[in-house]
Amino acid sequence: MRISFILNGERREIEVDPGEKLLDLLRRLGCKGVKTGCRKGECGSCTVIVDGKPVRSCLIFAPQIDGKEVWTIEGVDHPIKDTLLEEGAVQCGFCIPGIVMTVKALLDENPAPTDEDIKDALKGNLCRCTGYIQQIEAVKRVVKKS
Repeated sequence: MRISFILNGERREIEVDPGEKLLDLLRRLGCKGVKTGCRKGECGSCTVIVDGKPVRSCLIFAPQIDGKEVWTIEGVDHPIKDTLLEEGAVQCGFCIPGIVMTVKALLDENPAPTDEDIKDALKGNLCRCTGYIQQIEAVKRVVKKS
C-alpha cells in the first residue's frame, strides 16, 4: 500500500507493507538514529514524534502514519542535545535519541515542567549507563535557559 507523510519536514510517499512497523520503515529510509531495542515498547530507544506526541515506533504500523507528521532525531535541532553532553548524561548513547525526542515533545507541550513532569516523561526511556539524575538535570537546565 502507498502512504504519504511528512518526515523531518519533507513530504514522503512510499510503498509499505500493511504489517511493516514504523521503526523498520524509518530505518529503511535512512533514519538510523531511531534505535532498534526491545521491539516491545519498553525501552524507548525507538521514540519518534508523530503529530507532536512521542511514540514508540516499534509499536505502530507504518500505514498508521499516513497523512501525519513524523520527526526523528535526524530532523531535530534542540538544546537538550548539547545539554545532555554537558551534564554527563551520555555514555554509550544508545538511549539518547529516544530521550531527546521525549524531552522535545515534553518541552513543546509544557515549556515549564516540574521535576515530576520530567520524571514522568522520561519513565519510558531506559538508560543503563548513567542513571537518570544527569538527564533530569539537563532538562532542568534547558528549561532554565529558555
